[in-house]
Formats: sequence, structure tokens, C-alpha cells
Amino acid sequence: MKQRIFRMIKKPPLLAYALGLGQIVGHLVLLLTTTGRKTGLSRITPLQYEEINGLYYVASATGTKADWYRNLTANPQVEVQVRRKRFKGNAETTTDPSRIADFLEYRLAQHPFMVGAMMKASGLPSKPNRAQLEEYALNRALVIIRPVSAA
Repeated sequence: MKQRIFRMIKKPPLLAYALGLGQIVGHLVLLLTTTGRKTGLSRITPLQYEEINGLYYVASATGTKADWYRNLTANPQVEVQVRRKRFKGNAETTTDPSRIADFLEYRLAQHPFMVGAMMKASGLPSKPNRAQLEEYALNRALVIIRPVSAA
């Protein structure tokens, strides 16, 4: 059931990018292309992101179980599209609750209503404290993508 919901959520951003509307959705959503760990095929996943000092951060709400996350742990070379910009990158993964909590604090500051609603939907207050964020981060994963060249 969860997989079906995730597949449905993926379609609108993929469609928007396909229709040339990446400029509109690209301020929140990037397209991450990984290589399938079993098939070797390209897999495209739309993900919310933050760009911080030239690096792209994406979090996995399902932690290390997400297919896209497992794909890039097998092969950290990825391709990214953000708006009209495409580039290759190297992905670094972490499950360190402190680093993930730092990222969540940043996201809350940047998008208080959207991320606050996501926190509430997960059973947290819309403005969780640091301890609550670190506890929430225990089951999450974070990926930092370092661009290496234009695609």
C-alpha cells in the first residue's frame, strides 16, 4: 500500500518536469537519477531538497529502506535536475541523527508551514525542539549531493 502511495506522489513532479515546468516545481523538488542496484537501469525519483553552499541535501522519510537510497549506496554517482540545470554528482549518505536534526532545523526555518505540517503529520509538534528532532531522525537518512560536472 505504501509503495502505491509513493508512486502516486511521484507522478505530478515528474509530469511537471516533463512538460517543461521544472522552473515552477524546481524550487522545492529536484529529480534524482540513480542506477538500480539490481537491474543497472536508470531510476528517476522526485525529491524535496535544500541547496546549502552549493551542495544538495535530500532526506529519506523512510530511512535506509527507500529504493532510491539503497540504489545510491550501491552506486553513489547520480544525476540531478534542478529546474533547467542538470549535473552529475557524488552522493554521501548519513544516518547520524545530529546531522539529520541540523538539516530538519534548517528546513523548518526555510519552510515553516510546509515542514511544520509534515512534522505534525508524523506526530510531532509543528515546532519541535532539538530532542524531538533527534528522536525523529533516528529512523531517517540524509543524502548530500556534491555536483561534479554538467550532465
